[in-house]
Amino acid sequence: MGDDANVIRTAERILAHDTPRMDGEVLSSFVAGFIAKRDTYIDLARQHGSPLYIIDENVLRDRARRFMATFQNRLKNVKFFYAMKSNNHPAISEFLIGQGLGLDVSSGEELKQAIALHAGEIIFSGPGKTPAELALAAHHASNVTVLIDSFGELERLEHAAAETGMRMWAGVRLTVDERGLWRKFGIPLAQLAEFIERAQNCRHVSFRGLQFHSSWNLHPGNQEAFIARLGEHIAKLSDDHKALIRFIDIGGGYWPPQGEWLQAAGTPEGRLRQDIEPGAENSPEHYCLSATPIEGFARRLSGALRAHIFPHVECAVYLEPGRWICNDAMHIMLTVIDKKADDLAITDGGGNAIGWERFETDYFPVINLSRPGTTERPCLILGSLCTPHDVWGYGYFGDALEPGDVLLIPTQGAYTYSLRQNFIKPLPAVAVLSVADDGNTHIIGRNGSGGDETSQET
Repeated sequence: MGDDANVIRTAERILAHDTPRMDGEVLSSFVAGFIAKRDTYIDLARQHGSPLYIIDENVLRDRARRFMATFQNRLKNVKFFYAMKSNNHPAISEFLIGQGLGLDVSSGEELKQAIALHAGEIIFSGPGKTPAELALAAHHASNVTVLIDSFGELERLEHAAAETGMRMWAGVRLTVDERGLWRKFGIPLAQLAEFIERAQNCRHVSFRGLQFHSSWNLHPGNQEAFIARLGEHIAKLSDDHKALIRFIDIGGGYWPPQGEWLQAAGTPEGRLRQDIEPGAENSPEHYCLSATPIEGFARRLSGALRAHIFPHVECAVYLEPGRWICNDAMHIMLTVIDKKADDLAITDGGGNAIGWERFETDYFPVINLSRPGTTERPCLILGSLCTPHDVWGYGYFGDALEPGDVLLIPTQGAYTYSLRQNFIKPLPAVAVLSVADDGNTHIIGRNGSGGDETSQET
């Protein structure tokens, strides 16, 4: 009975929680910015059809430059590695290499792609690297640094490097949470000195630094806290061990500036209500968890490094931005195929384009480019897959909605394209809005299977 009472009290606290609602003016301004570009998007639909992924290199360039400049203003020795897993379209990685970023890869497949794109510097992270993946890294030792995930992986890397006769630069990943599922990543801080000692005994591994990563960083608090813990452990290392640390990689996970936009079902209180009343209709309210601007991240993280790390070691700082750079640089375009009722429409693209039931919990506006309007009207906007969980949204911005209308789901660049699946329906094609050296804007179309390109100046 006591346990039941605790559960009830907890449920009451959750139901009383009030997740911040979205600012209507912010949302209207966001939508208006895409309506202003509707002619460009409509032209893309005419040329390449739908469903369609749209990559905007203008946004990609601006986000990359802002991210790098912000941290360069705070840190004198800093390097940037785009996290390919956040969006693995080769056009994005290739463009960012041209902006001066290296690549952060977390699999042999990503490593192959990074090598093919001639990335100048590559860091290879992730647990469970296979002998074949480590061998591939060893064959490209001149520009690949392996971030070792365990003591066993150190031994496997030494063997792979010895087979090639190469000497690999390497670091070690440190786990940020030694409880639960996050134990999967890296080694505990308490084992750092032992790891460095073992690495020194490896003839073909050159130990160079440390890495840690925390995800879903709306604010830098978790990163600051781990930097403080890391500083305490570095202080206890021998001078010889400290001298080996040439870089500290503080990872990625920086949330885009607009914050996390949620449907009611994505809030704690909304999830509980759905558990209590399965099948209840989703609330029309939208919610927003605020994010610290990237300037705030740079100020606070550089301050933490100066306070806790730099008194003990002079080293470069590596960062692994992914979501922050690519999130706003890709959109998804759809066409209404069937209007089954005033409040129910089916589109030609399905959730296999994003790989998960994102919009049951996450909120992004559905914008009707064919009949634009700044009022959001309630309507189930569903995909064409044979599953009821194929949801794009619970409303649309526009004056009306009819078959043939072109819809835009903006800012879908992070952890959507990378998670796409060959499930029931074909994957969308890809169009790249690219700014050429002559200042003109070009449209480059790539089909969904990576075939021939077409280019048209606009």
